[in-house]
Amino acid sequence: MISLNEEINNFLFYLKEVRAYAPNSVVTYENVLKEMHSVSHYYEEDKRVVLDITPLRLKIVNNSKKTIAKKLSAIRSFVKYMQEQQEVNIELIGNSVIKVPKTLPKPIDENIIDEVLETCNHKERLIITLLYGLGLRISELSALELSNISNQWIRVKGKGNKERQIPLLEQIYREIGYYIEYEKPKKFLFEKNDKEMNSHQIRYIFSKIFKRSGIKATPHQLRHSFATHLLHHGARISDVSELMGHSSMVSTQIYTQLENSKKLNEYAKAHPLCANSNNIGE
Repeated sequence: MISLNEEINNFLFYLKEVRAYAPNSVVTYENVLKEMHSVSHYYEEDKRVVLDITPLRLKIVNNSKKTIAKKLSAIRSFVKYMQEQQEVNIELIGNSVIKVPKTLPKPIDENIIDEVLETCNHKERLIITLLYGLGLRISELSALELSNISNQWIRVKGKGNKERQIPLLEQIYREIGYYIEYEKPKKFLFEKNDKEMNSHQIRYIFSKIFKRSGIKATPHQLRHSFATHLLHHGARISDVSELMGHSSMVSTQIYTQLENSKKLNEYAKAHPLCANSNNIGE
């Protein structure tokens, strides 16, 4: 696969020498494509090239609508050149208009989640850790069986009984191990009277956790926070979509343009829970 930088240089040469674009126009294209190249993901998958400009969309979210439209137009022209002139099978991700539902919960700030975790006992801490650290739905957490947990993966049964595998960070696996050793569940990770703890029971525990800190929050907000924080930190939208169990990346793209979107604090690692490994079991 030719490098993205080389493809851009070929395109700029094409604009100048073949299409006879004015020097100022070529410079404008060059600036946009260099900005795109500095943050976007470019990779090969399933015998096609993927150009994911979601990180760029996050970076320019506060630009005017006119500026964003011009930048997207330049990128689309570049992709069209690759398809028609270079005969490259390329897919552009993150260029569409994204409509955000008015009911979409706002993500919870990382610092608030850290503060809430400090008030938790071992069961409460694991509930928050799995909802936020893996982006689980509360129904998926309720149905999670011990047999579906390994030291590298958790197998989750989502909507329509569709299964997906989610990789486990080492510190989350250790947190699970500590909890199992203490609680000794038999079949399901979370049980009450030797039976699966249902969604309502977990939701009740969740509400109490945040209420202690004077915060009104829902389990689904942690799922939204998981996706939003990863995308703001530069994770590929295709990877986040797979982790979330979305049937289409269109569902994931809503997180890239939350109303009044703001940049969250920079992370030392890909996920904020990575910084909390020293607190496990406390």
